[in-house]
Amino acid sequence: MSEKRTRQQVAYDALRADVLSGRLEPGQKLPFAEMCERYGTSVGVIREALTRLVGEGLVQSVPQIGFTVTPLSRSDLLWLTDARCEIEILALRRAIRDGDVTWESSVLAIHHQLERCPQMDPDDPARFNERWAQLHASFHETLLAGCENPRLRRTANDLRAAAELYRRWSVPLGHSSDRDIAKEHRDIVEAVLARDTELAAALLHRHISLTTEFLLSTDSSIAD
Repeated sequence: MSEKRTRQQVAYDALRADVLSGRLEPGQKLPFAEMCERYGTSVGVIREALTRLVGEGLVQSVPQIGFTVTPLSRSDLLWLTDARCEIEILALRRAIRDGDVTWESSVLAIHHQLERCPQMDPDDPARFNERWAQLHASFHETLLAGCENPRLRRTANDLRAAAELYRRWSVPLGHSSDRDIAKEHRDIVEAVLARDTELAAALLHRHISLTTEFLLSTDSSIAD
C-alpha cells in the first residue's frame, strides 16, 4: 500500500469512526479546514474520505453548504428500513437457495467470532465495541454471500451501510435491555443452516425492524 493510500485510509477510518461514535453528530457541518486540522492531513485526502462516506450514506454533500454528517430523519429511516427488508431478505432467500457447504461453513465461522466478541466498548459501555461492529457487518455480509447475484448483494450491503448511523445511535438513544441480539443472530443462523427459507426471512425481517422500532419509540431528536 502506497504512503498516499495509507494516509487516505487512515483519514477515512478516523472520520468514519467519529461519525459512528457520535463524536461528529448527525447534521454537523464538516468544513475542510476544520477536518484537515482535526485529522492532520490535506484537503485532497479529506475530500476523498468524505466522498467515500457519502457513498455509504453516512455523510451528505449539500450544494452551497458542503459536507455534513447525515441527519437522523424519521421518514428516511422508515424508507431505509422498508428497502432493507425487501432487498436484504430477497438476497438471503437466494443465498439459502444458491449457497453451498463452503458458504455454510463461512456463516458458522463468522457467527462464532461475533458471538464471542463483547458488543459494547469496555471503555465506554454506552457505545458499540468497534471490533464487534466490524464482525457484525461481516456477519450480515456473509449471510448474503451465498446469493449468486453480485448486484443484489451489493445493493443489500449498500443499504445496510446506510443504516449503520441509525443502528449505532440506537444504543445510546434507543437501547432496550429486553432485546437479546445474540439470540437473534443464533436463531437466524440455525434457520439458514436448516435451509428453512421462510423462518430465516421472518427472523431477519424482525432483526432489521427492531432497531427502527426502538429508535422511533424512544428518540424524539429524529426529525419528522
